Amino acid sequence: MKNQILILGGSGFIGQNLIKKLVNEKNFEITLVSRNFEFPIIFKKKVRYIKCDLTNSKDFLRFKKFNFDYVINLSGNINHKDRADTKKIHYIACKKIFNYFSNKKIKLFIQIGSSLEYGNLKSPHKENLKCKPVSHYGKSKFLATKYIQKIAKKKKKKYLILRLYQVYGPYQKFDRLIPFIIKNSLLDRKFRCSSGQQLRDFLYVNDLTNLFIKILKTKDIKSGIYNVGFGKAVQVKTVIKNIKYKIKKGEPLYGAISMRSDEIMKLFPDISKVKKNFKWKPKISLLKGLDHTIKYYEKNTGV
Repeated sequence: MKNQILILGGSGFIGQNLIKKLVNEKNFEITLVSRNFEFPIIFKKKVRYIKCDLTNSKDFLRFKKFNFDYVINLSGNINHKDRADTKKIHYIACKKIFNYFSNKKIKLFIQIGSSLEYGNLKSPHKENLKCKPVSHYGKSKFLATKYIQKIAKKKKKKYLILRLYQVYGPYQKFDRLIPFIIKNSLLDRKFRCSSGQQLRDFLYVNDLTNLFIKILKTKDIKSGIYNVGFGKAVQVKTVIKNIKYKIKKGEPLYGAISMRSDEIMKLFPDISKVKKNFKWKPKISLLKGLDHTIKYYEKNTGV
């Protein structure tokens, strides 16, 4: 019998890449949930679709006739400017989701956490650090983490919190760092950016989806928090320069955008725990990942 996988927020960047990987696996049946389907949904014949507002508990009745083995919560909003909206989507909705599925016979609940849960703590981050988030988004994600841990312990449910760093690749919107640089470079524009002195960790999305496959095929899962990234700090300016070198167009205006008041200058993880527990490691270098990403946008966006 195939494992039933529910992907919440599955029409977004990570969701589409994950579904693309999962449909080629023989032992999984996929149900995708989204509030709206903005992206071109592929594999329509291989995936069940449910339109649902995860902030509305009544919409959860649409899951009643299904029995899911795995629930992956990718839901959220990439615009974090509004404090109340951010909390509603990334914490309150998460509480409703976990409350519902903690009463079901699921094998595992996977929550997407955030590197921003650590706040200004010194990098590289280890999972046992005492989090001190400073941004609205980081605080909401951390509240969700604490709630899942509390209820999972009470109801003896297995969970994973995957704290992601900078994930990039196909299907990502142009308001994210790497697609923004690629688009403006392809259009040979001058574009505003920061000084680029920040240190970040960049993980190509295929490495992330490979981790999901390993998790879903692991029989004895130990609940917990896992940092997920490439495991190497890179200066943002280096990423911009590499994209400009590969495309040979565009002009970044370094320093035209001031650093945010809550900007964290060094943000990268220790990934030894996830590597050890799931026998996984990133394989796609930044240069190779940028090549794949640039080719995708050249081919599919008409830029």
